[in-house]
Formats: sequence, structure tokens, C-alpha cells
Amino acid sequence: MIGLHPTSVKEDYPHQLNEIERISREHDFIAVGEIGIDLYWDKAFLIEQLGAFRRQLTLALSHNLPVVIHSREAFSEIFSVLDEFRGKGLRGVFHAFSGDLETAEKVVEEGFKIGIGGIVTFKNSGLDEVIRDIDPCHMVIETDSPYLAPNPHRGTRNESAYLNIIASKLAEIYGLDEEEIAQITTDNARAVFNI
Repeated sequence: MIGLHPTSVKEDYPHQLNEIERISREHDFIAVGEIGIDLYWDKAFLIEQLGAFRRQLTLALSHNLPVVIHSREAFSEIFSVLDEFRGKGLRGVFHAFSGDLETAEKVVEEGFKIGIGGIVTFKNSGLDEVIRDIDPCHMVIETDSPYLAPNPHRGTRNESAYLNIIASKLAEIYGLDEEEIAQITTDNARAVFNI
């Protein structure tokens, strides 16, 4: 993937995006990401984050690539921007999803997949209850390596070897075999990323 993460968006973001656009013409990528809006750490660059998000959505469309969206305390802002692009063929994943059921339903309605990672295994996250009513055909399993390692590895360096723990948790939630969850989420990932 290639993209300017929202926490890296500052006043100079147009210059950085010029470089990203140049590189995107010279190499093959499977997605534009992580892009989006993060208002958790700092709200000072919201206007710049909105501009960078719009421009990178346009970049994704110009290359017919999916996007991987980072949203932290910014779902309403994200959806507001996505509304501007409705009907243009955007697709992708809401990475490290941690929203409520209404937000999950909105993600699905917008045609995006829900990225499920280690958070679903956290005792008090509530994510297991949120996604219970969302069909797994709308999900991909992912890491946020090196962050958000699933239980029982929480607090350690995350790695792709832990994806089976997430698959196991989803199998438990949906009453399916781990192999079924693995097949569904793998097919979803292949379809989204055209791999």
C-alpha cells in the first residue's frame, strides 16, 4: 500500500502527496492506505487531514485501487467525505474497526469491508457483540502490526501468526468452523485487493 497516514498530515501534506502520487505512477500497489482522519491525538490539522483524505481517495480512484481507511474518533468526518465520492466506485476496508453497530452497518452500506483485528479478543471492547449482527461476508481479518496483538498476546508485538486467534474468535461468535471463517475472510480480502 501507499498513502499518507492521517497522523502524519501536517501543513506540508500537498508536497508529501505529490511525492506519493509520483511513486504511485512508478510502482504497482494493491491499495491506497492507511488514509483517513485521526482526531484522537490532535485536532489541530483536521482541515489538512480532510484535504489529504479527499486527494488520496481521488488517487485511489484514478488507479482503480481500494483504500484502507484509518478512523479514530472521526467516523462522522470520514462518512461526510465518503458521501462526496458516492457512486464513483470506491471500495476498501475500514481498518482496525472499533465502532458501534450503527457505524458497522454504515460501513457495509457504503460497500466497504470491516477490518477485524486483535480488538475483537479484548475482554471489554464489546466488538464481539457489535459484529454479531453483521454477516462475516463483510469482514476481513487483519493485524495492526506491531500494535493491537490479540489476547493472550495483548501488549506484545503483534504479528500475522496471530491471525488464527482472530479467526478462532470469529468462529466462536458466528458458530462456524475456523476453516469457514478463514475461507470467507480470505475470499473477501482477495476480492477487495484484487489478489
